[in-house]
Amino acid sequence: VQLQASGGGLVQAGGSLRLSCLASGRTFSSYHMAWFRQAPGKEREFVAAISGSGSVISYADSVKGRFTISRDNGKNMVYLQMNSLKSEDTAAYYCAAGTGGYGTIRSTYTYRYWGQGTLVTVSS
Repeated sequence: VQLQASGGGLVQAGGSLRLSCLASGRTFSSYHMAWFRQAPGKEREFVAAISGSGSVISYADSVKGRFTISRDNGKNMVYLQMNSLKSEDTAAYYCAAGTGGYGTIRSTYTYRYWGQGTLVTVSS
């Protein structure tokens, strides 16, 4: 599986961005998909995840109510709609694909495949 993320950019605080991630391969619907982020000098952290069928979704507390993850299995795409952006959302955002139980959907260890980061910068 190869993943290609896009949609990052510079936005003012309070604004919105939509990240997209295109996956290669014919078994996209069998993978959990997730977004993680890493700010300069900080560890990579979980942002949001969605199960293969879309029936299970999980968010980090810091983005709950502001970000929405979704997927289109017919297009091999996963999205992250980010609203009410804050300066602390500034980071490189990575999409990831993996398999495993629903209980591990927030863990980096669940995800075998990673895309390149797309940079989100929120100016205050």
